[in-house]
Amino acid sequence: MNKLKKINYKMLLNWQIRNSSAFSFVPEKIPIAGETKKMNLFQAVTNALDLALETDKTALIFGEDVKFGGVFRCTMGLADKYGTSRVFNTPLCEQGIVGFGIGVAVAGSTAIAEIQFADYIYPAFDQIVNEAAKFRYRSGNLFNCGSLTIRAPCGAVGHGALYHSQMPEAHFSHTPGLKVVIPRSPSQTKGLLLASIRDPNPVIFLEPKVLYRQAVEEVPLKDYELPLSKAEVVVEGSDVTLVGWGTQFHVLRDAAQMAKEKHGISCEVIDLRTILPWDEETIIKSVSKTGRLVIAHEAPITGGFAGEIAATIQENCFLNLEAPIQRVCGHDTPFAHVFEPFYLPDKFRCFEAIMKVTSF
Repeated sequence: MNKLKKINYKMLLNWQIRNSSAFSFVPEKIPIAGETKKMNLFQAVTNALDLALETDKTALIFGEDVKFGGVFRCTMGLADKYGTSRVFNTPLCEQGIVGFGIGVAVAGSTAIAEIQFADYIYPAFDQIVNEAAKFRYRSGNLFNCGSLTIRAPCGAVGHGALYHSQMPEAHFSHTPGLKVVIPRSPSQTKGLLLASIRDPNPVIFLEPKVLYRQAVEEVPLKDYELPLSKAEVVVEGSDVTLVGWGTQFHVLRDAAQMAKEKHGISCEVIDLRTILPWDEETIIKSVSKTGRLVIAHEAPITGGFAGEIAATIQENCFLNLEAPIQRVCGHDTPFAHVFEPFYLPDKFRCFEAIMKVTSF
């Protein structure tokens, strides 16, 4: 029995190694004209923050280790360029970071707070949900902290386990007064981050950390913004709609390519981009055309944001649906370590969902 267990465990580890890097990143069409430079995603973040500090003299960046560039080097060089009065370290206290950010924003400055990992945003949950999100409402619009943006690296990275791999977007999607944004690529990150910093509402900006270095493409050097609360149809199709965000968008695009090559299935692949408020119209229009919907995200399936999308589509597209909506999500367990490939909704699980809805 012990020998059998060892053999099975070895087989699982070999499977994990063979299926690591479970998505492919494809550089996309540049979203805006002008001179470009090849950047990875964390460099696009740095570029956006640089522009934010340059164009807004009230803007401040703060968080754990940001003066030195942060764990992922996203703020590298900014303290040297703008001074430690505008880019500075804070104590290791997430509720303090967000509470300070609320105060900075209420006083009229632009606050850009970094939470070192999205997994550690929960100590600040009360400040975000009960203070930042409600400040304008409870004061009858006399005061607000709309110029607050909270950045946080999120999602699986291959070895993060239960405290460095989580996707917390669904927790915040239940909170009116917030915006929640998750980009998929360097050029998208720059435009969406600048739009978030300049938006008159508090924004949670979640950055998929596995893309920091894996995602590389040409990024416009000019200052530009991309619209919040607007999903993007990246790949047009006619048979089934696939909806994801962040890293999972790339997984879905790989699954769509598999479906096309193996069975001639035409998939429409949509990046939601903004979780709250989300773009219902684009998804409804797509599903009304295809009659089928697959939604994928890394977070656990129960209470995940895919459920909200599915409920909205069922309500608005019931007579157009040709098959039950499928959710391909993380499992209802703490995030695994060596079993991460089994936890994540990879392209094979997404492909299986595509086959299920198209053969129903």
